[in-house]
Amino acid sequence: MMLAGKTAIVTGGSSGIGEAIVRLFASQGANVVIASRNTLEASRVTDHLQANGHNVIAVRTDVSKEDNVREVIEETVRNFGRIDILVNNAAAIMPKYLEDFEEEEWDRIFNVNLKSVFLMIKHSIAELKKTRGTIVNMSSLNGLIGQKMNPVYAATKGGMNAMTKALALDYAPFGVRVNCICPAGVTTPLLEQWILQQDNPAQTVQDLNDMHALGRPSTSEEVAQAALFLASEMSGFVTGVALPVDGGASLGY
Repeated sequence: MMLAGKTAIVTGGSSGIGEAIVRLFASQGANVVIASRNTLEASRVTDHLQANGHNVIAVRTDVSKEDNVREVIEETVRNFGRIDILVNNAAAIMPKYLEDFEEEEWDRIFNVNLKSVFLMIKHSIAELKKTRGTIVNMSSLNGLIGQKMNPVYAATKGGMNAMTKALALDYAPFGVRVNCICPAGVTTPLLEQWILQQDNPAQTVQDLNDMHALGRPSTSEEVAQAALFLASEMSGFVTGVALPVDGGASLGY
């Protein structure tokens, strides 16, 4: 098993990409902590995995609140004694034009998508230095190229990419690797929510298929495989990378 004896925290781990990462990491021998506000969905995931012999717990966490972040770090160390992997996956999206945003909406998207990364790394880095661990930030292709009517989400992901590269330099002397993943379309509840907010959802689905050279969005499990690569020794000499997992979506003309 690739993660035997390791302990991972996955924010937003109760659904979508986060749930797929939790399930894959657990199957590879990791102790996994789900940090999520959605206690019902987190319990669903943990109950199933625990019933199958995996070491998985859930801690109710608002990752934009510093006290909550401190608590999930402390609970992880209390239960498993160490932190080897941090996956910053929690995200929110609000597709509309910039002039239509209210200040509190801007703050909400930045707090969930970017402030959370700052807080989670700030409070886990001491433990990650001890284990020479890894950080995987879940970014987006939007952080590398633009997308219509999604400027604030794109700004948070662009900031995440830049932060990832800077932190890779800061923590390399301690053996801590920091990378991020930049998916395009992924069949998750977040994407489905975005589709329903479009003027023509059916056309949006077709457009999503057409924008990927491989003819479809990725599955959550395919993105989870990339997270496993970056979290494991398979990528032992990889740091500071913003890895597109986009089915060729960034290759269009």
